[in-house]
Amino acid sequence: MTIFSKIIQGQIPSYKIAENEKFFAFLDIFPLQQGHTLVVPKVEVDKIFDVPDAYLNELMHFVKPIAKAIETAFDCNRVSMVTVGLEVPHAHVHLIPINKAADIDFSNPKLSFTPAEFIEIQERIIRNIASI
Repeated sequence: MTIFSKIIQGQIPSYKIAENEKFFAFLDIFPLQQGHTLVVPKVEVDKIFDVPDAYLNELMHFVKPIAKAIETAFDCNRVSMVTVGLEVPHAHVHLIPINKAADIDFSNPKLSFTPAEFIEIQERIIRNIASI
């Protein structure tokens, strides 16, 4: 069982942004930018292009309101969707607010937030999803 499956099942706490029957979105606890969110299919598959077609077809519909909410909540030019998939053997995408290409450089130092700051970031995104 991957760490993401444990998060989805509630065995590991997370700052949940959204959930449906196929996907779970939560804040990255080692973010590149404020609002950096992970979206994980609930099916445990290592590589994104091995995820069942029904999931891939619905992924964009699930992430779109989250990306729009992140873009509204934070000062950014756009939200980038990145698939790297090397750090955890469970397919996932990163939604990262960016102003320049360097903002999605995974070799950059990760940001650090207190639990209270993570909650404030979480609430800002959720509030903006509700208004879309």
